[in-house]
Amino acid sequence: MGCLAIGIQCLIGVVFLASSAGKAAGRRSFDRFVSSVAGMQVVPVRRARPVARTVVAAEGAVCVSLAVPVPAATVVGLAIAAVLLAVFTAGIALSVRRGVRAPCRCFGASPTPLGPRHIVRNLALTAAAVTGAAASGAGGTATPGGVAVAVLAGLLLGALVAALDDILDLFRPVEAQAQHPYGT
Repeated sequence: MGCLAIGIQCLIGVVFLASSAGKAAGRRSFDRFVSSVAGMQVVPVRRARPVARTVVAAEGAVCVSLAVPVPAATVVGLAIAAVLLAVFTAGIALSVRRGVRAPCRCFGASPTPLGPRHIVRNLALTAAAVTGAAASGAGGTATPGGVAVAVLAGLLLGALVAALDDILDLFRPVEAQAQHPYGT
């Protein structure tokens, strides 16, 4: 199970790196994230900024923990990731159930409103983090070729997850006016 753990470590690491970097890319990005946290109506508006800071710090801690080449640090990082993802999922589900359409600032600038796809994405990532923690704790051996494939697969899948909203938006129907910008 060594390669599985390594692949998941890379997947979760890329997702959390993209997430924390997108939110902390500058004051404007962070302020948009704070607005999104407030707009979800899950925490009081006055708590949105401290919650946003905590989220970015926790995501950064996951990245650091997963970068340390010690199995115990990997298990801790994946466990923190699983808890964070579960909390994010619950917050998004509550927001969606209430009919709130706050933008998903999960990776920074996306204007896509929170919805079922974000819940499914986070549930899948939570399952991956739990699986990775269990696989990391179980140990196992890995061949160099297996490690290379696992790393590349994890990095690619992580990048796809981070770009999921943009990818799915490519398949959304185009508005009639957008199809005919110069008139009919």
